[in-house]
Amino acid sequence: MSQSRTIGVIAGNGVYPETFLHAARRECPGVKLAVAAFHGETRPELEALADATEWFRVAQLGKMIRFFKREGVTEAVMMGQISPKNLFDLRPDLRVLMMLARVRERNAETLFGGIADELAKDGITVLSATTFLDDHLPGAGHVCGPEFKKRQLADAGFGFRIAKQTSALDIGQSVVVRHGTVLAVEAFEGTNACIRRGGELGRRKDVMLVKVSKPNQDFRFDVPVIGPQTIENCAEAGVSAIAIEAGKTLLLEKEKTAALCQQHRIGVHAVQADG
Repeated sequence: MSQSRTIGVIAGNGVYPETFLHAARRECPGVKLAVAAFHGETRPELEALADATEWFRVAQLGKMIRFFKREGVTEAVMMGQISPKNLFDLRPDLRVLMMLARVRERNAETLFGGIADELAKDGITVLSATTFLDDHLPGAGHVCGPEFKKRQLADAGFGFRIAKQTSALDIGQSVVVRHGTVLAVEAFEGTNACIRRGGELGRRKDVMLVKVSKPNQDFRFDVPVIGPQTIENCAEAGVSAIAIEAGKTLLLEKEKTAALCQQHRIGVHAVQADG
């Protein structure tokens, strides 16, 4: 790879952006990494891993693009979530206001797609959010923790079909199921709230979280992710199994996640979309 390659990282919360920075250094020696960080969201530790960092409020798109251009960024990735409370407390700059005026439906795909279009106007290509992270995308079958039993495999298939339909409607990419019954469906409140509600309704017995990608998912953003925090949240809620989509769900901090699965007796299984 050319040492002149410069990638901008639009970094939300969680460990996902940090995982990307380490992978980029490993897979693309000499790469320059410029991090756009957000107050109240991005982990401060990222500054030590980046070549350049600037802090923004959510929705300061024009200022962020100017930072990227100043650093010579020609490619960018979007990763890590932004808390819903911050999405409702926007103070958008002119560039975001103009983008929002063109967006008819406001969901993750249209909003992030609009941001990608604005970046493209300044010569910045948005890459897949799985760039350099192929080894974090588990293949079909048992992933970690206790292996699924026959009843759990049936629930995984059932939940997979339901989650594919809800995600196609832009409702959410996760459902919680138990013995062929849908207990909770993720919506704007996010996966963690869905997990808590499903665990409570399932009385903490044989409860499964199912997480999938959207049909025709744009992997530049909104990639399904699980990691240590997911396992801790499931353990606290009484969810004992997690089914993910094979090859399309990122598993972060793999060793720590596997250890927590063993500790809490939570099985993770990857389901292949075609059966």
